[in-house]
Amino acid sequence: MSLSTKRRWLLLAVVSAGLLLITLDNSILYAALPTLVEDLGASSSESLWIINAYPVVMAGLLLGSGTLGDRVGHRRMFLIGLVVFGLASLAASFSSSPEALIAARAFLAVGAAAMMPATLALIRVTFENERERNLAIAIWGSLAVVGSGLGPIVGGVLLNSFWWGSVFLINVPVVIAALIGTLLLAPPNDADPSKRWDLPSSLLSLVTLVGLVIAIKETAKVDHAPLVIATAVLAAVVGGWAFARRQRRLPYPLLDFAIFRNPAFLAGVLAAGLALFAIAGIQLITTQRFQLVEGFTPLRAGLLVASVALGALPTALIGGAILHKVGLLPIIAGGLTLGTAGTAVVLVNFDTSMGLLVTGLVMTGAGLGAAMSVASSAIMGNVPARRAGMASSVEEVSYEFGSLIAVALLGSLLTAVYSATIDLPAGVPDRARDSIDAALALAGESNPALVTAASNAFDNAYSAVVTVVVGVLAVGTVATGLLLRRYGPGSALTASAHH
Repeated sequence: MSLSTKRRWLLLAVVSAGLLLITLDNSILYAALPTLVEDLGASSSESLWIINAYPVVMAGLLLGSGTLGDRVGHRRMFLIGLVVFGLASLAASFSSSPEALIAARAFLAVGAAAMMPATLALIRVTFENERERNLAIAIWGSLAVVGSGLGPIVGGVLLNSFWWGSVFLINVPVVIAALIGTLLLAPPNDADPSKRWDLPSSLLSLVTLVGLVIAIKETAKVDHAPLVIATAVLAAVVGGWAFARRQRRLPYPLLDFAIFRNPAFLAGVLAAGLALFAIAGIQLITTQRFQLVEGFTPLRAGLLVASVALGALPTALIGGAILHKVGLLPIIAGGLTLGTAGTAVVLVNFDTSMGLLVTGLVMTGAGLGAAMSVASSAIMGNVPARRAGMASSVEEVSYEFGSLIAVALLGSLLTAVYSATIDLPAGVPDRARDSIDAALALAGESNPALVTAASNAFDNAYSAVVTVVVGVLAVGTVATGLLLRRYGPGSALTASAHH
């Protein structure tokens, strides 16, 4: 049933508010992390799990929730997700220990996983006109970047006046407003009981991701445990193999690997994942560096990394508006090229020129914002409507996987390079190697030599991490360019013209 024009765009605002909550909660802790670690007494490993519990669980459940949405209806899934998200936000805001907060963040991810595929699937079934749908999806995609960019600012603003739990409590009024809006505006529930949902497949994907993250984190530790690494790698490999094998045997798989044969779909998935990898990595380490090395407040650090969102919003909207004229290739591969160049500017200037640093962050956001918004159209436009839930799940897994690997890999690399390169002054306990937080706590006001050594080591680590991001984006630029070589100006946006 087609909705009126006004109702369609109002519904877009409602589902976009849900997406904004989901992406905010990926990055809102970046600025709050130093405060939160101090107040809860979290270790460096616990602090990374406080961030990572959310994307790990969400990415593990997303494929299942998208297919479940096809079965029970995307409207119903969105409403269920909102309720779970609101309750989990309350639990997180009043957590009294690192373990309780990690558990609440995992519960929060369950709600987000139910909501996220439903947001894009509702857009896919509501906007029947292709040009309207491209613009709606571009707005949706831009909010993924904007939410990531706003997270550190919102966290910084709240920490200026309230306790760290306020960064979760702020979700509750938005959840209530979105619930009311969905009940009033969303089309009737589109349940399809003939679709099958497979719980074992969801659990296998979750095991695979958790094993992968634990393996990365443990490998990066100075005193890593080989048995833990071996067990985690085994879990990831066996889980991934069992998941793929099960999908091939199921009549209604959570993931039909055949959809990846479409080059535009695959390029869209790569672009979405790589963009979030770069954005999450740059934001995480930049907010930490400028608080811990330069003495920025959480708000000031949040405003700095918001430069990424500032660059992303206009190009994301423009990309969606001109996509039908210029095709996928110039916007996706061109956007990744600009993002690579911007990240290189950050690498060269982070410790010398604030103006050039901000310029680099804006360039990064402009390039990745364009690529992300159009990636959504490449993904959703190259599957039939009956696969809308599966396709939206795949896109959002790529988003979450990008963020997840950024925090796990780049966060661990940051710690590893810091620990390996710090030159401790005589008489300083070796635990100063664990993290810059530990070194600064030991230094206090009486050991400026340790502060200098820790700051220099952290800058070494920052340079190493940004270099990795530049390299990953460069490889992604080449890969998407090759995949989309037949999708330039004047070409069709969907598979029908090529297959």
